[in-house]
Amino acid sequence: MATPPKDLDRPDRPTLLAVAHGTRDAEGVAVTEALVDQVRALRPDLRVERCFLDLVTPSLPEALARLQGDVVLVPLLLGAGYHVRVDIPEALASAPHLHARVAAALGPHPLLADALTDRLADAGWRAGDGPVVLAAAGSTDPDANADAAAMATLLRRRHPPLQDVVPAYLCAAGPTPAEAVAALRSEGHSRIAVAPYLMTPGFFARRTTHAGATLTAAPLGTHTSLARLVALRYEEALAGTSSALPPSRSPR
Repeated sequence: MATPPKDLDRPDRPTLLAVAHGTRDAEGVAVTEALVDQVRALRPDLRVERCFLDLVTPSLPEALARLQGDVVLVPLLLGAGYHVRVDIPEALASAPHLHARVAAALGPHPLLADALTDRLADAGWRAGDGPVVLAAAGSTDPDANADAAAMATLLRRRHPPLQDVVPAYLCAAGPTPAEAVAALRSEGHSRIAVAPYLMTPGFFARRTTHAGATLTAAPLGTHTSLARLVALRYEEALAGTSSALPPSRSPR
């Protein structure tokens, strides 16, 4: 029997369009592509496409122009800042041929707390070692920074062995990771970890390694929890709901 065309065997489900920030860093782009492949493997019933808001093609307008019918845009972004509130809606306004929904930003969410904890463990951090600085990109949008602060609180509550989790910002807000580490050292802490609250390797991730911490974890990258969270945000957007309860723990 002939195999049906790729897009004709999934007629009833809106396309999932993953919208990433974009980076000049080739490894960062590769990690984004790998994450989108994970989502495809997790949800073979869906057509999953990807695009970028800046620096990498296809751009969001290019991706929207190629699509037809129903689409759910899932921002591969950790906070509900300017990109989610302004850039994505403006692009959609120029694509009236689509019936589109926009999912919530990925963070804050318990699945991200699981991923961050695993990244710290991968770097050699153990329960009771000391405080953690959660290093977010930072934004001129206070809502995005508030999301990072909420993620720090969620991480501490989700994993009580963490002594403390301090939010810090790599640009546009303070404290910086280096300032947060210095403040914790002044309080007498000898072992401090930095957990990059970043999607991929790149410029910001490299900056986190210069904060003066005992160790620095890797970015979230292709942790299994991220693929699960992308799929969850898609379903929430379709249902018009927001996830409040922590999903079950998943392996890395």
